[in-house]
Amino acid sequence: MTPLRKTALAAGVLYLLSFISIPTLALYSGLRDPNYIVGPASGTGAIWGGVLEMIVALAGIGTAIVLYPVVKRQNQSLALGFVGIRVLEAATIVSGIVIVMSMVSLRQAGAGSESLTTGKALVAMHNWTFLTGQGFLPAVSAVLLGTLLYKSRLVPRALPLLAFIGAPLLTISFIATLFGYWTQVSPQSGLLTVPDALWEFSLGVYLIVKGFKTSPITADMVAAGTPPADRVPTLAGQSI
Repeated sequence: MTPLRKTALAAGVLYLLSFISIPTLALYSGLRDPNYIVGPASGTGAIWGGVLEMIVALAGIGTAIVLYPVVKRQNQSLALGFVGIRVLEAATIVSGIVIVMSMVSLRQAGAGSESLTTGKALVAMHNWTFLTGQGFLPAVSAVLLGTLLYKSRLVPRALPLLAFIGAPLLTISFIATLFGYWTQVSPQSGLLTVPDALWEFSLGVYLIVKGFKTSPITADMVAAGTPPADRVPTLAGQSI
């Protein structure tokens, strides 16, 4: 396996790993209640949700680190922007995790009714960090990486086109939620999120199964990974 193929495989696995956070929609369901911190439950579901989101945050940074050496050959400025957005996205997710853990701690400590105002503030903070970190920044990431992959032809151009479709739809959903046209968890929001999710899932699957396509920007990387003529393995497992 060449270094370039390993890079594609690692990036694909990391992209698919980001879908591990899907159960948080159910695990965090109780957090939407302003009275959450005075409830009787243990908060174990929210803790598991925080663990899954931490994995997603680290996987997001991982995709940027793995892909940067390749996509910077197309455009270093856009590649740096992609890395920066992925780091910012991860930082926003981690901020949301800290808020969730604070809510769980207050709940487990038996906070009384006097803490309801604090609980409402924490719920609002978590909603906005979640909306920003996973409802808008992925749209910026999709545009940057989609542009790099579209121009370099490292993957079929149909994949970046999904990014170009999904990014504005995700932005529309973000703005609509921002101005109160619908809530974060709503049929409209879910529908407009599908193309962006399909873009990341399809990219992950393609990189795992196929790897990068032949491209002028990776010609020297491919050549560097090719065994020298005097080291071509024979059927007997020996080198000529």
